[in-house]
Amino acid sequence: MNLKLYKPLCVFDLETTGTNIGKDRIVEICILKVNPDSSRESKTWRVNPEMPIPLASSEVHGIYDADIKDAPTFREIAPKVVEMITGADLGGFNSNRFDVPLLAEELLRADFDFDLNKFKLVDAQTIFFKKEPRNLGAAYNFYCGKTLENAHSAEADVLATFEVLDAQIGRYEDLPNEIADLSEYSSQNRFADLAGMIHFNDKNEEIFAFGKYKGQSVKEVFKKDLGYYGWLQNADFPLYTKKVFTKIQLSSRF
Repeated sequence: MNLKLYKPLCVFDLETTGTNIGKDRIVEICILKVNPDSSRESKTWRVNPEMPIPLASSEVHGIYDADIKDAPTFREIAPKVVEMITGADLGGFNSNRFDVPLLAEELLRADFDFDLNKFKLVDAQTIFFKKEPRNLGAAYNFYCGKTLENAHSAEADVLATFEVLDAQIGRYEDLPNEIADLSEYSSQNRFADLAGMIHFNDKNEEIFAFGKYKGQSVKEVFKKDLGYYGWLQNADFPLYTKKVFTKIQLSSRF
């Protein structure tokens, strides 16, 4: 294994009802946990999303309403997911922009806290796009010399993603093999939240990336316009983004 791990790395993939982070739900999740001693364990769960799966989504991942009607809800499997990822870092393919934010929403919805600061995030897609701009199937063929069978199956995608990530470390001499450095390399932008609605400025202060206060300090806005904080909490924003707003609002009192 080319990766140098000091703590477990959980590479995971989600199949979902759609691509709206705030509204869509998980229908399948696979987690591959790789330990520093190279041992591995893998878990896959089908999930009842408690909403109909749009046909367009089913045609992509092959999971239909009938397939998950007797599956557990995410709330029921959440304790097992949390147990598996606790104390680990997180990796995936396009995970920084989609899988991690959506997983955070599901965990918060199930009353489990998710703190971004506890994880290093490594996105093999970002590394791939920086080195060889293509998709997962092409990455698997390019780095591993294999054809990706059963693409859009969570298990097939997550296993291929880990092989791609490990092969990337072996191919590029200038690519770090430690998770903290890979996390920094594979991140495209620094966000305070997961949906990219709160950025950092040059002073490392949280600023709005949208709306009438775009570019302004979140803390300073809340000091002068507390009603805006109330509006944000009642608006249709992701739960994790609201959590970050609350943390900033509490700190703005001092």
